[in-house]
Amino acid sequence: MSKITMNEYQQFAWSLTSDAGKQNAVLNGVLGLAGESGECADLVKKHMFQGHELNEEKLKDELGDVLWYICCTASGLGITLEDIALYNVEKLSKRFPTGAFRAADSINRHE
Repeated sequence: MSKITMNEYQQFAWSLTSDAGKQNAVLNGVLGLAGESGECADLVKKHMFQGHELNEEKLKDELGDVLWYICCTASGLGITLEDIALYNVEKLSKRFPTGAFRAADSINRHE
């Protein structure tokens, strides 16, 4: 497979979710996110502070796991990844009206 949309990926991820995971998909998703995000953080921490080489392949692997759990959480909420992306673009467009990051816009948010 050379190309996949985010919503196709979400459907694929859902098909690989256990029945128990589907029973409480939001909880399964957020707990999985916590664990997998922690693994990403640990790889970077070891690189930055313990002299390890940054294993980019392992980080890519862990990021895929993070994405999988984001899909699980979104499916549990009944929304798509594209819904989340559009919502986030709208939110950030309001926060950063010039279309670029400005510290002043970040500090003086009106949300």
